[in-house]
Amino acid sequence: MIHMLSAFDLKPDEDLQDFRNSYAAFVKELTEAQLIVSAGPIGKRVADTPMDTDDERHQSCYSVMSFRDRPQLDAAYDHIAMQQSLSTQTHTDMYPRVTNAVFVCWEDD
Repeated sequence: MIHMLSAFDLKPDEDLQDFRNSYAAFVKELTEAQLIVSAGPIGKRVADTPMDTDDERHQSCYSVMSFRDRPQLDAAYDHIAMQQSLSTQTHTDMYPRVTNAVFVCWEDD
């Protein structure tokens, strides 16, 4: 399985709950299209603990999506890049609402 960590900040005028609602709709559409296996909710960083050791990045919001394999990951990317569906429109509506976005993918062995 391949996972993708999304780390980002919301722009100052954005409401976290409104963004979470948009993200949930995006996840639902990707799941129904079988382009992801699952996705966790958007969470807020807990930086004031010794367990958080990342001093290079300061994003405040995080989420994880999981993909069955590389073909599903690539299909999800192609789907979003093609901008031809409602889920793509949802993504297009969400992306300008964030700043400092970083995406990291890893694979389970």
